[in-house]
Amino acid sequence: MAMHLGRLSAGPCWLAARGGCGELRSWSLRCAAGRFCRPPGTACPEQSRGLGYGPTVGGGPRLRTGLAAGLAGLAGLAGLAAAAFGHVERAEMVSKSSGAPSPSPGRPEEEDDELARRCSCFMASPVTDLHELRRRPGDMKTKMELLILETQAQVCQALAQVDGGARFSVDRWERKEGGGGISCVLQDGHVFEKAGVSISVVHGNLSEEAAKQMRSRGKKLKTKDGKLPFSAMGVSSVIHPKNPHAPTIHFNYRYFEVEEADGNKQWWFGGGCDLTPTYLNQEDAVHFHRTLKEACDQHGPDLYPKFKKWCDDYFFIAHRGERRGIGGIFFDDLDSPSKEEVFRFVQSCTQAVIPSYIPLVKKHCDDSFTPREKLWQQLRRGRYVEFNLLYDRGTKFGLFTPGSRIESILMSLPLTARWEYMHSPSENSKEAEILDVLRHPRDWVH
Repeated sequence: MAMHLGRLSAGPCWLAARGGCGELRSWSLRCAAGRFCRPPGTACPEQSRGLGYGPTVGGGPRLRTGLAAGLAGLAGLAGLAAAAFGHVERAEMVSKSSGAPSPSPGRPEEEDDELARRCSCFMASPVTDLHELRRRPGDMKTKMELLILETQAQVCQALAQVDGGARFSVDRWERKEGGGGISCVLQDGHVFEKAGVSISVVHGNLSEEAAKQMRSRGKKLKTKDGKLPFSAMGVSSVIHPKNPHAPTIHFNYRYFEVEEADGNKQWWFGGGCDLTPTYLNQEDAVHFHRTLKEACDQHGPDLYPKFKKWCDDYFFIAHRGERRGIGGIFFDDLDSPSKEEVFRFVQSCTQAVIPSYIPLVKKHCDDSFTPREKLWQQLRRGRYVEFNLLYDRGTKFGLFTPGSRIESILMSLPLTARWEYMHSPSENSKEAEILDVLRHPRDWVH
């Protein structure tokens, strides 16, 4: 599927004053309407319903070889489109209880005011026209686009406040075949060497080759005249701090939908969040994993352990025999028990990003470090690059797709990295300690 992307316009830069890493000041970024945006994590989440977890098809989340299955480590269209391809096991969630009845919808003008209020706090206006969003307020494509835009804005605002003086460039792009995206990137700030938070909202027709790839993993799809309409959207972020004691984080959450010739629609969600520290800090690892576990536990006790193992298995640098980081959660093809319940689970995951990560950056961004520690950070970033370019299915798919937006695909790479011939840390050193964890994943919450 050819993806012809181009730069549409460069949006405004967002700036926040620095008050020190140890404390976040009150919000200083105003909405377009002149009101202050809400802090991250206060976005009026929906009431979650209990969810359980069923067995994956094929016996577990072991990842097979093949084309891209998700946006693990990517930004932009290529990774999103990749969610439709590749050979992965599908995740399932099983309802534990019936939910409360939905609240009665408000008056049309109240709904319009609410939509305008939400959009005024985004980094840029939605990719989809507001008239279209208003026309289908209950459609999952609308709900997911608003969620990823809200997540992007909240994360960017939180990062800007921690960094202080850092500017996020807001870059809108469009796709000839349908849709586009918004890439927000900070480079060489006070705290962050590079931080990118991108969203993509794309649609069009899958190629017959793509449809075959989807059928190969168990999806029965009926095309009409060789065409299969699809919609895909998601948010993806990678954040690389300057200080070697502050960890790197990656997260992405996405939604994919296809419409068959008979009008039947198939849908699924995917995503995850993982941490890559240069040096092991036990408290940081426990905090990060506990925060993700708490988000998962709202929807079922089996979700975190299953998705944690899936994450450890996915982010594996085979030629090094080590993981990219200390893991987190990862899932794909999540399509049960209902669209609304899985959406609420994904919503909980997005709301866990800031509390899982920002405290760790605030804790370490002013730590002193030695040239040796900075060198080790650069070497570990080299491993990050190796995984993303050699193993990440979304990156590979994007790079081999004509017309894809390379800048968004490679946004996940660090600004600087290093490779040294035959480098090996000393026995019993701090560097050797983190390597042991990367080779032997741990249980951080029990």
